[in-house]
Amino acid sequence: MNAYARYVAKKVFWYGLTLIIAIGLNFILPRLIEGNPVSMIASKMTAGMTDSDSIKRVYETFTVEFGIDQPLWTQFGIYLKNLFTGNLGTSFGLYPKPVTDILASAVPWTVGLQLPAILVGWLVGNLLGAIAAYRKGVFDKVLFPVALFINSIPFFTLAIIMLYVFALTLKWFPLSGGYDFQMVPQLSFDFIMSVIRHHTLPFLSIVLVTIGGQAIGMREMSIYELNSDYVLYSKLLGIRDGRIARYVFRNAMLPQITGLALSIGTMVGGSLICEIVFSYPGIGTWLFTAIRQLDYPLISGCTLLIAIAVLLANFTIDVIYGFIDPRIKAAQMEEQ
Repeated sequence: MNAYARYVAKKVFWYGLTLIIAIGLNFILPRLIEGNPVSMIASKMTAGMTDSDSIKRVYETFTVEFGIDQPLWTQFGIYLKNLFTGNLGTSFGLYPKPVTDILASAVPWTVGLQLPAILVGWLVGNLLGAIAAYRKGVFDKVLFPVALFINSIPFFTLAIIMLYVFALTLKWFPLSGGYDFQMVPQLSFDFIMSVIRHHTLPFLSIVLVTIGGQAIGMREMSIYELNSDYVLYSKLLGIRDGRIARYVFRNAMLPQITGLALSIGTMVGGSLICEIVFSYPGIGTWLFTAIRQLDYPLISGCTLLIAIAVLLANFTIDVIYGFIDPRIKAAQMEEQ
């Protein structure tokens, strides 16, 4: 086995171990929330009922149905068995709807919102940061304070401000949802335009903050690389500025690529609060609803999806780095 294969094998081992720990925590942590989910569900189902025996039977039926009466280890064993068969359980709050169906309907909304926002913010932010570092002058003096100010605003704060100004006050955009509630999802011009109108404010609230953070990071890395010894040595050798700029850009981009991978990995968890603010029908809104209803299966399903996405993103970037980064290659050779 060569050095790179050993490097990948180590990463597979450690990420696999992390996934196992994440699965355990994913099961235990929701059950540490104070409250009894069966009581909440039974109270809704028995609203208006006066017969205490009937109410008790409803409570006992749901307790057995959800397996809450079993010991915790037994519940964990059932959870693992179902997990390996792709069964994430049945939602308590939306009984008898499977968790997989809920996530299947929510994931496209989250990906459709956050993936374009992250990519656009990453590209524009890195471009502006590189220009600010290379050109300096007035452009840098204006861009850096603005980017720093925008980056200091949390996603949810900017989302609330934009919601208040553009939706509530000016009424340019809808207040909530993924499309007009009176519409039926279909491939039509009116429905697509409704989706775009509901998509705009959440999209911009994520893009603006992402641009600020990426511009700051790219500017700092570019300035660091421009002051490196290899740049000065290259200039003394008479190498063209265009070629030196390519070297600087490639080295400055490595940490930014890491940031992109982590942003994509955490897109179902990183800015989910925006979905909650706009009541957007994605993972964030469902996770918030599940926590309020003590819906253990749905909480576990959402958090497991987030954990897997983060681990896959980190693993992918580690594998790519091990192949393209000469510093990691050198470390691999030293271990031989």
